[in-house]
Amino acid sequence: MKKDIHPTNYRLVAFKDMSNEEVFITKSCADTKDTLVVDGVEYPLIKMEISSTSHPFYTGKSKLVDTAGRIDKFRNKYAKKG
Repeated sequence: MKKDIHPTNYRLVAFKDMSNEEVFITKSCADTKDTLVVDGVEYPLIKMEISSTSHPFYTGKSKLVDTAGRIDKFRNKYAKKG
């Protein structure tokens, strides 16, 4: 096994699902400048648009998440002009 190829800065990080405000804490080496206090402890914060707590596959609920307006852009681009 090669030496010094794995990151050494693993630490506890809070991941926050921005669509439903769910937070979970796990180890990660992802860089971030944001922080979040959970139960009196400050953690680096990674913001996500979707996670297993909001994804339709895991929740069983069909929910449309369109954060960038992609559907409207598509409809405007391919709308029939007449």
